[in-house]
Amino acid sequence: MSTENTIQALIAAGDHKEAASVAIRLMGPKVLGYLRSILRNEEDAGDAFSSWAEDLWLGLPSYRGEASFRTWAFKLAWCAAMHIRSDAWKRLGRRFNSGEASKLAEELRTRTALRDERQRRQLDELKALLEPEEQTLLFLRLDQEMDWNEVALVLSGEGPALDPAAIRKRFERLKAKLAKLAKDRGLTE
Repeated sequence: MSTENTIQALIAAGDHKEAASVAIRLMGPKVLGYLRSILRNEEDAGDAFSSWAEDLWLGLPSYRGEASFRTWAFKLAWCAAMHIRSDAWKRLGRRFNSGEASKLAEELRTRTALRDERQRRQLDELKALLEPEEQTLLFLRLDQEMDWNEVALVLSGEGPALDPAAIRKRFERLKAKLAKLAKDRGLTE
């Protein structure tokens, strides 16, 4: 059974606590990797990941199923990252880590902190040259294999829905930009 199906079955059974635990454990490593790549700071990524886990844990009962659970979870991650980046949120101070969600998030974050570091260096250097929205677009489309409607939904954040065709066009421009960056840095022939 896929992660999506497992979580959906637990939600349908009304076991929100177990659904949240499974979601954090199974989706957490990819979400954390995504947050690290767009925030470019381990502490900020950890804070955003903790915020994501808490938002998922607390918000799961309100999940309406209008999009896949994965799409909903990455939308929460995008919003958590943008809140971490905003000056207003930083003035309020760091979020207090408490409860089961934070415990799971911390366990996962420390366990995966050093994994695959050498393989990511060159790719991370290229990604660091991109804007957070560009990084998110790449991550959702390539790493998560989301369709254009899902990507548009996530990138719309808390604002009005974006047009999937416009997102597809942005992606094409982004691929050309990455190819040029890779060639300029001698990473391609």
